Amino acid sequence: MLTVRSRRTALAVVAAAGLLGTVVVPTAAQAADAKRHKTVNLQLLAINDFHGNLEPPAGSSGTIKEIDPATGKEVATPAGGIEYLATELRKARTPADDSITVAAGDIIGASPLTSALFHDEPTIEAMDKLGLDVTSVGNHEFDEGAQELRRMQDGGCHPTDGCYEPGRTFKGANFNYLSANVTDEKTGKPLLAPYWVTKSQGVKVGFIGVTLEGTPNIVTAEGVKGLKFANEVTTINKYAAELKAKGVNSIVALIHEGGYPASSVYNYDCGAAGQGISGPIVDIAKRIDPAVGAIVTGHTHNAYACSIPDPDGVPRSVTSAASFGRLFTEIDMKLDKTTGEIVRPSVKAENHVVRRTVEKASDMTALVDHYSKLAAPIANRPVGYVASDINGRGSSDLEKPLGDVIADSQLAGLAPADKGGAQVAFMNPGGIRSDLVYKASGGEGDGVVTYGEAFTVQPFTNMMQVKTLTGAQLIQLLQQQVSGSNAAAPKVLQVSSNLHYTLDMRKTGADRVVVDSVRLNGAPVDPAATYRVAANEFLAGGGDGFPAFAAGTDKLVGASDLDVFVAYLSAHSTAASPLQAPARDRIKIIGPGSDID
Repeated sequence: MLTVRSRRTALAVVAAAGLLGTVVVPTAAQAADAKRHKTVNLQLLAINDFHGNLEPPAGSSGTIKEIDPATGKEVATPAGGIEYLATELRKARTPADDSITVAAGDIIGASPLTSALFHDEPTIEAMDKLGLDVTSVGNHEFDEGAQELRRMQDGGCHPTDGCYEPGRTFKGANFNYLSANVTDEKTGKPLLAPYWVTKSQGVKVGFIGVTLEGTPNIVTAEGVKGLKFANEVTTINKYAAELKAKGVNSIVALIHEGGYPASSVYNYDCGAAGQGISGPIVDIAKRIDPAVGAIVTGHTHNAYACSIPDPDGVPRSVTSAASFGRLFTEIDMKLDKTTGEIVRPSVKAENHVVRRTVEKASDMTALVDHYSKLAAPIANRPVGYVASDINGRGSSDLEKPLGDVIADSQLAGLAPADKGGAQVAFMNPGGIRSDLVYKASGGEGDGVVTYGEAFTVQPFTNMMQVKTLTGAQLIQLLQQQVSGSNAAAPKVLQVSSNLHYTLDMRKTGADRVVVDSVRLNGAPVDPAATYRVAANEFLAGGGDGFPAFAAGTDKLVGASDLDVFVAYLSAHSTAASPLQAPARDRIKIIGPGSDID
């Protein structure tokens, strides 16, 4: 599995400005030892969770929080877009033999229409132009299943939709997808390569790529059919040992799992011992073999450049560049030519904002324009009207205005007897991928919602389902938001307007749901009665830690979540009477609450 690939075109050296970052301070012994060994410099440029956002993301998805140096106040800075990201990365690169561009998964999946309409081929093409060398897979790389992921790597026309232009066949990714902890159930072999090795000035450098072990819980069953997902730490340590046995001593882990910094400001200082960050990545980082010199992460869409102690207590760089191409991480390090190892005290990392004030990369402009033109007849069709921004992804509240709208759309679409007879609807918060923004994104006019914008909010095209649940199961469903696998990181479902209840975040586990407060259409839920419940197929299948859904009976499959959302916008808004943002009065929150998604 050892492969070596030389870097591509050399690019000019331009210093990238930054504020705070990870600086691992050497001990006196380490510093003295470093002087006795000749070293070479290596730069890593890292992104994660791009999600096919070729065009600048709209609303809150297209901003980064930073501190205004003039006022000292937190501000939201417009950021992202492949044209600007390409410019920034090309400026930041040191000479090519010293720079490697990496990613930590979810490069594709849950993408806006310009990429998704073509099964994310445009994003793969853009990443090749960008100079991406290697990435781990993420959970969204499995949205269309293992065979489609292999097609992203190897190329070829889509098995159903074919090629999109005459005489043009998708070539596949020139960069390397890694899936060390994803194996075929039958053969036990990794789905894709577990690691990739290159050389930097004669020193071998290995990259191990994994996605979160819990991927099957957050992807449809069809997407992960026939696959097993192993523990991140066990897998990385296994392949780190294998790389060392092959003489590869400079090792970097690319992990599609992440953490939650104490501040949302992009360059927040996590502290010398990583005390300012929490979440799954902390425990993972503390148990990964010290042979791994740096860790690049993703999944949580947060920004951080932290130091977290390894099993020997030595600080190690752990980074994440938010999402949607709004940031990139610059990681500079020295490699010891004698030992072939990363000189751990030399590792410095900082995030940089992809500002929209820089010049656009012309090749990326041509790519975006090409696919936008192909998608325009579908993307630009008006489907509704809004009176103001209706935030989904951009809302920090447990009950999100756009979540309310989506749940209402699903109830409206599935309430008719011939559509399933739904009495209540639930929406998973992680499936809300953007906001509905009042300001026009193109020539449609302010307040107009286009099909492309609706698609960006609901890009999965999950089929809706209606199932029968008992009242007791309905209560269990609410309790599973804050218990079981969701106890540490609650996933508060968005509910249709006819369901109300209280969530007491001062308590723990299932007790957070105040059972006697639950009202459906103004009446208490009868544990012995049955109710018809609507949800998308991912949630209805028990995804996101909701086994109560999977226990439902009498399943009826309806239209897609996108179709019912678009139909609702069309039926409930006009230019003269645009849709208003809901009041967010369905879930009463008591005590602390945070948006964990």
